[in-house]
Amino acid sequence: MSAAASHNVTLIGMPGSGKSTIGVVLAKRINCQFVDTDLIIQTSQQRTLQEIMDAEGFDAFCQIEENAVLSVNVDHHVVATGGSVVYGPEGMAHLKKLGQVVFLKTGLKTLEERLSNMATRGIALKPGQTLEHLFHERNRLYTEYADITIECDGLNVEQICEKIEAALNGSI
Repeated sequence: MSAAASHNVTLIGMPGSGKSTIGVVLAKRINCQFVDTDLIIQTSQQRTLQEIMDAEGFDAFCQIEENAVLSVNVDHHVVATGGSVVYGPEGMAHLKKLGQVVFLKTGLKTLEERLSNMATRGIALKPGQTLEHLFHERNRLYTEYADITIECDGLNVEQICEKIEAALNGSI
């Protein structure tokens, strides 16, 4: 890992795990900038994630997402990603080069409570796929790519940020 590589933190996890919310708070706490790859996608495509999913489909969305991730070239940033980022091995390799990858692990029950708006949220689901199936499929990938895993159930944003900071142990 290069010297600059340790100066970023990338958050991965299921939709509804809190990546964007936690990312903003964590960036403030550790004196970093914040970037959200979902916003990069929406800005570059000039449409919402859901509009992209509806018009282009799952595979095309994942390619657009990977291209957006590959465009991220930052230092001293917290990077929040879309939940489907783990389907792009090249993008994930790029994020790992940029710094530590933190998996915000959240239980299925918690996610079901938070994701009441799945139809409009822009979640990359394959046709006929349920949240439970997606949860099991992606958790394996998140675990594979993560440098650090944070168990988030029952914790508030500040507590999760404290756990991330402790796990980073000053490496940022």
